[in-house]
Amino acid sequence: MTYTKETYQKFINDLYKNKDEKYQKFHSKLLKNEDITVIGIRTPVLKKLAKEISKNDYQSFIKQNTHQTYEECVLHGLILGYTQVDKEELFNLIDNFIPYIDNWATNDLTVSNLKSFKNISIDNIHKYLNSNNPWEIRFGLTLLLTYYIKEENLDKIFNICNSITSKHYYVQMANSWLISICYIKYPKETYKYLKKNKLDKFTQNKTISKICDSYRITKKQKEEIKKLRI
Repeated sequence: MTYTKETYQKFINDLYKNKDEKYQKFHSKLLKNEDITVIGIRTPVLKKLAKEISKNDYQSFIKQNTHQTYEECVLHGLILGYTQVDKEELFNLIDNFIPYIDNWATNDLTVSNLKSFKNISIDNIHKYLNSNNPWEIRFGLTLLLTYYIKEENLDKIFNICNSITSKHYYVQMANSWLISICYIKYPKETYKYLKKNKLDKFTQNKTISKICDSYRITKKQKEEIKKLRI
């Protein structure tokens, strides 16, 4: 199906007809951004729609996409994970999408669906981390925590974490989330890093808090890691 202005509007009208009002209220509160319009379509439904769109003329869907609602932005992001394109084209599609990320959910859902990054070198992530756009930085950090936490990547990841200077809340949260998962998977190496790093106070302490929230960490480990709070 090729999307025109008319057929795209019909698609959006159908979304509104099938909205879940309870979910709409719940998810709007989670996003913590009153400027975002949420229709109220659950994630499994959005993934199914994105998969169907990606099999057809997804370029026309993206072209007609008005990005006026949370769901439209998420659909755009999810489509990227279902398209069968080469690495260069994927990066072009991502570059065109990133300006529409304005909340953690759109970012994190998109990243979780970009499974082709399992076969892409970690060195390709730096372009996002060097951005002035905090949502693009979070995009890079969530790619790292989703696809790149391996022993051979730890030094690179820790150097990246040290280089993050943004004070944006969702960047700092992503950075602490990344390090906490590194600790859960590689406690010795990450503990050594946490003892000596260039993290700001918020990120260091939030990382420790996230680690202590994990059920995969022993009581002894939690007592030890708490001593590193600033």
